[in-house]
Amino acid sequence: MLKTGTSLVLAALLAAAPTLAATPAQVDGAKAMLGKSIAFPTVAGRGQVPVYAAYLESELKSAGFKDSEISIEPLGETASLILTWKGTGKKKPIVLNAHMDVVEAKREDWERDPFVMAEDAGYLFGRGISDNKFDVVMLVQTVMNLKREGFKPSRDIVLFLTGDEETAQKTVAAIAPRYKDAAMVLNGDGGGGTLGADGTPLYYTMQTAEKTYADYKLTVTDPGGHSSAPRADNAILMLGAALQRIAAAPFPAETSETTRAYFAASAKRTPGEAGEAMARFAANPNDTAAADILAKYPEHIGQTRTTCVPTMVSGGHAENALPQRAVANINCRIFPGTAPEAVRQRLQQLAGDKVVVTLPEPFPQSSTSPLLPELDAALRKAVDGRAKGLSIIPSMSAGTTDSLFFRASGIPSYGVSGLFMKPDDEYAHGLNERVPVDAIGPALDHYRTLIVTLAR
Repeated sequence: MLKTGTSLVLAALLAAAPTLAATPAQVDGAKAMLGKSIAFPTVAGRGQVPVYAAYLESELKSAGFKDSEISIEPLGETASLILTWKGTGKKKPIVLNAHMDVVEAKREDWERDPFVMAEDAGYLFGRGISDNKFDVVMLVQTVMNLKREGFKPSRDIVLFLTGDEETAQKTVAAIAPRYKDAAMVLNGDGGGGTLGADGTPLYYTMQTAEKTYADYKLTVTDPGGHSSAPRADNAILMLGAALQRIAAAPFPAETSETTRAYFAASAKRTPGEAGEAMARFAANPNDTAAADILAKYPEHIGQTRTTCVPTMVSGGHAENALPQRAVANINCRIFPGTAPEAVRQRLQQLAGDKVVVTLPEPFPQSSTSPLLPELDAALRKAVDGRAKGLSIIPSMSAGTTDSLFFRASGIPSYGVSGLFMKPDDEYAHGLNERVPVDAIGPALDHYRTLIVTLAR
């Protein structure tokens, strides 16, 4: 039998420690908030992000957070929401990040109204429901639940919801540098679990890196002339030839700690030539033949090298005149550690002297976040709650999230979404975007475990 003093201490600890399983009421609350969140059309230009942020602010206050702990910071027609939950100790803060904005959706293109959440056949539908309002809501609900239960974090917890991740990313660029003293950023817009066709969890990816975004302009100018007297130095033809040379010369293969770990783990569950190439490339980054095999697969090419692809072309000024100008946009996703200027120089060399290659608006460079034992242990515990022993694989995103700007400010950032989905259910940015209804409870458990483990 425990001594009286010991019993009191244990009882106090148990009372202070939140339960690690979402209750039916908490699941229902999260589902209701998700429906209300979808109803805010937080697309660029509609001015709805500040309105949505005000709604979330009111919900956070209903859970017991004070006015002084929450701020909404406008920036143009959008805004950020910041909750600062002060901790009792001196450990470095953690930042919880997600974005409130979504891409545009036209009613006539959708089977359902994209801004009214609908439930059908075990799924919830709505624009932005997977990118990124599901994780916004799960993060907000988790801190609300913990606040109501009397949880006292040992370190500051900052909930930072941005307002223009899908477009200019000015909200994160303006605010991320404030948190240079943070231990880490946990981003709900990256990583997550992958389910098999039967719903069995297959593996979990933790996003530790992402490629740098860059749009290069290729411009050809010429005096032009009458179309009845064609010449070989036609601006459109010269631009087309330059694009063909660039397409025929892929960038050299590159690897990092993240991509080597990703391919080594993925090779074990990938059959055929792709799995064999993964194993070879992970073991020997100089195996260019293996990299070339992986480059044949759209889902893998972005993990092996910098990629550049033409996305827009314009040229000419009249149907019966030789073009005086032809312009192409080449969108590049640059491997971490490669300088955007080095990419521009390579494109210029391939394009030739008659084409001018420029980088009108450079983005910050992305770095790879180191693997942190503290986070690894917390994430292991969270993932075990869903599927004990499930593989956790570091991954590099070929796209861009707000983590780019945290990493550019020297803050380690990790995509640790609580959403588990089948690959063929992924419709982010597309028609009929959806998430499984039964993903809500496990996602609440996931974030609760992460936060409690890191801030107890």
